[in-house]
Parts: sequence; structure tokens; C-alpha cells
Amino acid sequence: MAIRALVHIHNEETIACEIDEMPKPADVFVTVRNPRKKDGKPLQFVDDGATSFIYPFARIAFIELFDEVERRENVVGLFRESGDQRRRS
Repeated sequence: MAIRALVHIHNEETIACEIDEMPKPADVFVTVRNPRKKDGKPLQFVDDGATSFIYPFARIAFIELFDEVERRENVVGLFRESGDQRRRS
């Protein structure tokens, strides 16, 4: 299962992507798939058809990882939805 991530690269724009697994402490690079801008637009330096890229950790400031929405089982709903339902009762 792919993990959604934001990769913050030194002196470059942050990219949104997916990684297949958590990097291990001994790794010197991370492989990312489907890199794009944070707003979902394609990156200018990526050729058509290229889907996977290897970034050395020396170029990366940090990586943000996101849980998928499906894993959040205890979410009840939006606050306004709960309030509207109480008023109608």
C-alpha cells in the first residue's frame, strides 16, 4: 500500500508523491512515485511517462507522511452536521 507524502527538498519546491514503504535508517535514498506539485499540477522537470524517482537523503530536508482517510474509523462527521441533526429532533 502506497503512503502519501510531501517531500521537502533543499532549495526546491516541495513535491507531493507516494512512497511504497517507510525508509529504513540505513537507506541513503528514497524512491518516490508519481511526483507532482502540492496542488496536483505536474512538475516541469519530469518527462512524460516517468513515474518513479530516486532522491538522495542528502537533498531532502524532511518528509511528511499522511494516513489515508479509510483508516480513520472513529470519525463521526462534521460539527455542523451534528448540530443540524440535534435541532431537528
